[in-house]
Amino acid sequence: MAGIYLHIPFCKQACHYCDFHFSTSLKYKDELLQALVKELHLQKSYLQNQSIQTIYFGGGTPSILSANEINLLLDTITGVHTVTTDAEITLEANPDDLDKAKLHDLRQTPVNRFSIGIQSFFDEDLQWMNRVHRAQEAESSVKRAQDLGFENITVDLIYGYPLLSEQKWKHNLAKVFELDVPHISAYSMTVEPRTALASQISKKKQPPMNDRQSADQFTLLMDAMQTKGFEHYEISNFCKSGHYSRHNANYWRGINYLGIGPSAHSYNGEARQWNIANNAKYMQAIHADTLPAETEILTETNRLNEYIMTSLRTIWGLDLDRLNSIASASANDLVKAAGPYLEKEWIIQTENKIHLTQTGKLYADHIAAELFF
Repeated sequence: MAGIYLHIPFCKQACHYCDFHFSTSLKYKDELLQALVKELHLQKSYLQNQSIQTIYFGGGTPSILSANEINLLLDTITGVHTVTTDAEITLEANPDDLDKAKLHDLRQTPVNRFSIGIQSFFDEDLQWMNRVHRAQEAESSVKRAQDLGFENITVDLIYGYPLLSEQKWKHNLAKVFELDVPHISAYSMTVEPRTALASQISKKKQPPMNDRQSADQFTLLMDAMQTKGFEHYEISNFCKSGHYSRHNANYWRGINYLGIGPSAHSYNGEARQWNIANNAKYMQAIHADTLPAETEILTETNRLNEYIMTSLRTIWGLDLDRLNSIASASANDLVKAAGPYLEKEWIIQTENKIHLTQTGKLYADHIAAELFF
């Protein structure tokens, strides 16, 4: 059981907060697609013949691709890997790309799940983020997809930025509940280095993000999701019963995956591998039958800490037996270190599992870091 991630490094324009690898020029799109095809062949042994249960088109903006281009990549995958008949195949999409004609075309592909980057239902907020789409497109794109038979849809929202009042955040949540999608991802606005937002803040053209606002809006989010019957199965992810993102859930549960494309990461249980984040250098290397990647062999401490970080974020929690399988007696050390957070009721222990409480979810990264070996 394994997954494949395809990085499509193209966008129409740069969102002010985004630090993912992409280009706003489509000049070399055809050449890069051919490089992705070739890399799939070069990397065919990475997953050691494991069957593929999830495929994820990320970016960038994968919905820039035509149906024929998507099928080219999927046909290549099925040519070099065994893909299960019930594989989850996700396409990240911007609302402005999902017009009726594009959706009709996408019905001719195996794509069976959309991740739609809505972010907000307010035009002024979308403009502040430098998003391409507008609020009306966000709503209509979901409805069009549903009308054409795409039911497995997740949407992204962002909270914790200066323009987002409590009233506007409640409106965004009410609107997304009204759309009746089975999965919602919501992220606190993060100021990443070398982004337009970071530059604006450093020049005092924008105020910094407010931690108190983010915490309050996260709490409001958790309460609203619980009221509407959504499972909070990972810090930033909520779903109706049975609608987990299988691909992302596999990341958090330590399942192997292969990343294809510039900046894409791979994991095989023993090491991490990541491709160069440069389109030209990536294509040049692939053309020369060379993988433009670096590899890190994970030490025992690396594996312990990665498991702590990822497992604590999920509904499944941290399994002390699994921790001991990585390094004997490590569970005892962790339980001792967890004492202060058990007392504060930020975490709870039930038999051999440790979970974050709702209050603890506000401090997830801090708690994980304090439990690291």
